[in-house]
Amino acid sequence: MRDRIDDLQSRKEAARHAGSERSVERQHAKGKMLARERIDYLLDPGSFHELDMLARHRAHAAGLEEHPYTDGVITGWGTIDGRKVFVFSQDFTVFGGALGEVFAEKIHKVMDLALSTGAPMIGLNDGAGARIQEGVVSLASYGGIFRRNVQSSGIIPQISVILGPCAGGAVYSPAMTDFIFMVRESSHMFITGPDVVKTVTGEDVTLEELGGAMTHASKSGVATFVAEDEKACLDEVRYLLSMLPQNNLENPPAIEATDDPERLCPELDSILPDSPSMPYDMLQVIASVVDDGEFMEYFPHWAKSIICGFARVDGRTVGVVGNQPMVFAGVLDIESSEKAARFVRTCDAFNIPLLVFVDVPGFLPGVNQEHEGIIRHGAKLLYAFCEATVPRIQIITRKAYGGAYVVMNSKSVGADLAFAWPSAELAVMGPQGAVEIVYRRELQQAQDPVARRAELVDEYTRKYANPYAAAERGFIDDVIEPSETRRKVVAALRVLESKREELPQRKHGNVPL
Repeated sequence: MRDRIDDLQSRKEAARHAGSERSVERQHAKGKMLARERIDYLLDPGSFHELDMLARHRAHAAGLEEHPYTDGVITGWGTIDGRKVFVFSQDFTVFGGALGEVFAEKIHKVMDLALSTGAPMIGLNDGAGARIQEGVVSLASYGGIFRRNVQSSGIIPQISVILGPCAGGAVYSPAMTDFIFMVRESSHMFITGPDVVKTVTGEDVTLEELGGAMTHASKSGVATFVAEDEKACLDEVRYLLSMLPQNNLENPPAIEATDDPERLCPELDSILPDSPSMPYDMLQVIASVVDDGEFMEYFPHWAKSIICGFARVDGRTVGVVGNQPMVFAGVLDIESSEKAARFVRTCDAFNIPLLVFVDVPGFLPGVNQEHEGIIRHGAKLLYAFCEATVPRIQIITRKAYGGAYVVMNSKSVGADLAFAWPSAELAVMGPQGAVEIVYRRELQQAQDPVARRAELVDEYTRKYANPYAAAERGFIDDVIEPSETRRKVVAALRVLESKREELPQRKHGNVPL
């Protein structure tokens, strides 16, 4: 028996050092951690239980004479802050992290376990895509991953961490997960690389410009979060998981609140500029209301006219959505509608209440927006709010104009409670535009059109640029002082904690994609 134990130990030691010394040195020279080092850093110390450590590929195609243990991916489970998670970590030092049949089977197994046990699935991606030597088998193996991504969607949190190259079909699994983390300068995602792009289109583009972290964080809307280095990235993953439930049948973890739930926010009484056309920072409003001012912003570099992110209020996770007057006056456009819609659906899937701050002048007008489908994309956000069954609270701080007001979690689309500051303006459109349309003929015939226009604008503002007409009709539940906002939100979340709502029986809705 001693001989057999020694043999087992030697095999496992070989599996722990499956990559060549040269490959390991190159990985470290790039400032990158090894696959096992990443797992050790991410998970609680000593909590990792590895699966299929002794697995080897079964292919005998040219270039695959070696049969290293692990086959280039490390899989298993462990804990983060004492809570169970499943993880796979692609090993770039073994076959460049390329995916083959056995490699994929290991991922399939760990994804199945994550789904059946109801725990988050984390993928640490650092691989060269499909293993060319295994041909169509490797492509079919990707299909098994994609199908499991979809089966797990909305049931367990799925997190993709891109820590190296991610190309071709390999990018579609991360794209179907809930959150994508990337690292500046060392993470890349693209369907086809710079060389192919140049051959096909003639465009000369660098790796970073084509598929770097900031490209996907600010232009394509692919990367949810970007970190400066791998350790900071993995720290952010741990923090995000502290906000999320284990699965769709649980509530997010609550902590003991360190911020007074009865605290007033006197700074909000003076945050709005005197002129309604002047901007202010909605991030400051959010920071004043949430616990200890801590806010994890979702897609902070993309679609900046709307803010989304996670925070805690009274020790419980909330999803916050807010128009940002500092960027295009907080207007809704194609990208901001899509960003907020995905966030709302993510929160709804994982039982996270929604807190929505509204200061929206409308949808962005323009030929380009219309031709690219602002109607269809705006409908995504409308659909997401209408579909959501979690507690939903609306706070109108200033402008709430037209269809954009309705889309931003209004009472008419199912908000549970709606509050407005005295500065709120609920109307079909702003005073200037409304006067030009309603009183066009009168202004044409007026002896002094400028003076008459000013009078009409003042009259319209008195009648409609306030929340009281809406409050009279019940579209607003209460008009509150800005300084009371946190106290009102805490009370609202407490009363809505027991909310239960069932959607009609159906296979699934037909969201306007």
